[in-house]
Amino acid sequence: MKKIVVLSILAVFSLFVVSAAYAGGACPQPRKTKAAPGGTAKMDKTAGANADNGKKIYDKTAKPMACKMCHGDKGDGAGKLGAALKPKPRDFTCAATMKKISAGQMFWIIKNGSAGTGMVAHGKTLKDNEIWDVVKFIRDEYVK
Repeated sequence: MKKIVVLSILAVFSLFVVSAAYAGGACPQPRKTKAAPGGTAKMDKTAGANADNGKKIYDKTAKPMACKMCHGDKGDGAGKLGAALKPKPRDFTCAATMKKISAGQMFWIIKNGSAGTGMVAHGKTLKDNEIWDVVKFIRDEYVK
């Protein structure tokens, strides 16, 4: 009887560990990210942005590290470095969350970072038009 109880507990614990390892995080993802100031959250310059350049930046050239290192190849927050972050990186495929985040808010976060998360500021290494390119790529590729 004692063995059955111990094995049952181990089985349940194993299921939690495995499911946590494969989960990209909760959807919707709760955050207390500071809102972009003034009219920035309402801005949207993605119409003139270049999604192909945004992909290049997302995949390779963003400094200090490429976006996909934390946000993952699929934009689901399951990048190699993202696994160690608390909270987990934003899952761009979570429609329940992303429909509430404007293009301007995304721009602001990429440019200035997000306190209390692993999201660093890219405003010193990326020009504004490059940030808009990344926003366009993310919204076109992952946000459905």
